[in-house]
Amino acid sequence: MRRRNAGLRWVALAGVALTLSGCIGVLNPKGPVGHAEKLILVNSVAIMLTIVIPTILVTLGVAWWFRASNTRAKYQPEFVYSGQVELIVWAIPILVIVLLGGIAWIGSHDLDPPKPLVADVKPLEVQVVSLDWKWLFIYPEQNIATINQLVIPAATPVHFELTSSSVMNAFFVPQLGGMIYTMNGMRTNLNLLANEPGEFHGLSSNYSGNGFSGMHFTVRAIPAADFASWTQTAQQSTKVLDDAAYIALSHPTQNVPPTIYKLGSPELFRSILTQKLPPGPGPATGPMHAAPAGAEAPKVEMPATPGMPDAEAPHSMMPASLSSKQEG
Repeated sequence: MRRRNAGLRWVALAGVALTLSGCIGVLNPKGPVGHAEKLILVNSVAIMLTIVIPTILVTLGVAWWFRASNTRAKYQPEFVYSGQVELIVWAIPILVIVLLGGIAWIGSHDLDPPKPLVADVKPLEVQVVSLDWKWLFIYPEQNIATINQLVIPAATPVHFELTSSSVMNAFFVPQLGGMIYTMNGMRTNLNLLANEPGEFHGLSSNYSGNGFSGMHFTVRAIPAADFASWTQTAQQSTKVLDDAAYIALSHPTQNVPPTIYKLGSPELFRSILTQKLPPGPGPATGPMHAAPAGAEAPKVEMPATPGMPDAEAPHSMMPASLSSKQEG
């Protein structure tokens, strides 16, 4: 009885954990991309279970039937080949592979990250830069920028352009779907939409050093009227994000609180992408001592002439002559 009760408790705890994880993750989507990805996940699991469940049942049935005490089981030591068994063993996995391949093929085209979402309203343009260890969101049309806070209008498509200040990272909002990588000197595109107002958890899903655990941000989907009001308020910020302020931000800092800036350089994202602004120094090798949140970053002098920084400046992992031409 004790073992039975303990087993029931473990089953209940597993169910609660699964439910809670689904409430904040991919099993509880809040956008069309997330819903489509959940459907692919559920369908794929269901198709694979058509092999897993029968295999388990047959294994248990064979072990029970050919037990030592069963005198009715026929022992066949000379059995080598059966066409019927071979047909079943090969046909079912082939059908499963065909079905899974079809789902992957259709889904990869329907959910291609750069593919615009169908909607009656104009998409919001947001430029994303993964820094060490924080996220920079630039609203070029609204002339504002934020750190570790993404505010979007609900029921409105959002077109993201993404890059990295230094090392590779990955942008992921589980409830909205569509994880995508960010790379220095390269641009990726992503389209997402939140069906309803709410707050969603965003994170980096690619390890990038000691401060990686704090690379979280909040996505706030609010009604369109509230977004317009928030934009007007954000435009009154006394903090200005220009080239010099960006270079200071590019240095590693951990657990940076959400911050709002007025955009001082309209071409900031382009300058980061083409490496007109020097790439961030990136995580150091060996023990890393990132500046705490709010600490003053080291002073860095701007290059004397526009273009690539000199040999003394931090450099990208990819030559600019190649990376600036590669966009996806």
